[in-house]
Amino acid sequence: MAVDKLNNPADKIFLTGASGFVGSAVARALARRGYRVTALVRSSSNRNNLRDFAGAILEGDMRDPAAVRRAMAGARYVFHVAADYRLWAPDPEEIVRNNRESTRIVMEAALEERVERVVYTSSVATLLPNPNGDADEHAAATPEQAVGAYKRSKVIAERLVEQMVAERGLPAVIVNPSTPIGPRDVRPTPTGRIIVEAANGRIPAFVDSGLNLVHVDDVAEGHLAALNRGRVGERYILGGQDATLAELLGAIAALAGRRAPTIRIPRTPLFPLAWLNEQVARATGKEPFLTRDSLRMAKHHMFFTSAKAERELGYRARPYGEALADAFSWFRQAGMIK
Repeated sequence: MAVDKLNNPADKIFLTGASGFVGSAVARALARRGYRVTALVRSSSNRNNLRDFAGAILEGDMRDPAAVRRAMAGARYVFHVAADYRLWAPDPEEIVRNNRESTRIVMEAALEERVERVVYTSSVATLLPNPNGDADEHAAATPEQAVGAYKRSKVIAERLVEQMVAERGLPAVIVNPSTPIGPRDVRPTPTGRIIVEAANGRIPAFVDSGLNLVHVDDVAEGHLAALNRGRVGERYILGGQDATLAELLGAIAALAGRRAPTIRIPRTPLFPLAWLNEQVARATGKEPFLTRDSLRMAKHHMFFTSAKAERELGYRARPYGEALADAFSWFRQAGMIK
């Protein structure tokens, strides 16, 4: 039986993304075990998720190699969770540059600091959907196959990590969360926005699509399991349960005391509306809810299996209904759901 690496609270753990949705959940999972974490946070980051952060917070940008080296110095383990998680930007290549360069800089620093293990947070966005069922870790996409700048950026960054493992001995394990939902989604994420908009009665219809939904705290526990028991160079899907968009909207409606939408509409007529939303976003600077890339992604049921993580890491995920209830409660307390 493998011995857990996280067995000495005196070990320094360096974490990126601590102010974000998944990163703050990883920080809490470490804190529950008595670990104190050093986090690198931009001065402009929302600090709501850091109010009860028990570790050290250093200000800096992950695109600054010197700042990353200073924050990582002396760390035994690294969790690189942070990412530019936008499905749209006025300059889509900015998303690609941010995710590629921040990953390269963190991994270079990990090699220079001779850290013992890195857990890199990728995404199921780097995997191709399986039209015949749940996709697994073998369905790796190329950058050309990825839909939209965010997915392309995550594919490029993941391939970079794999290359550094193979050619330079980077001791990295890759985790691929599916679609996390739950509390502390301060931004919120694109899926969090679906929950908020649907709960407020602003999604009257749906397209034929589907997601794999997982509690963000289960994803965090999967990160720790990957550090302890994951194999270097391997990727592990950290998912939960598959649900069609209609099922998700029905579950949200039940929590909100609303009637579930029953009208299914084709994607094609929505593309002009998505284009219009993007033009408004360019003028206002506010990220659009509906985009052309999101419609292209909705063509597929993004269903995945976590069997490998369950088998090798001991990973487990609760029913997505519990995650949805936690997310709904948090959004309501935050005043996002009226």
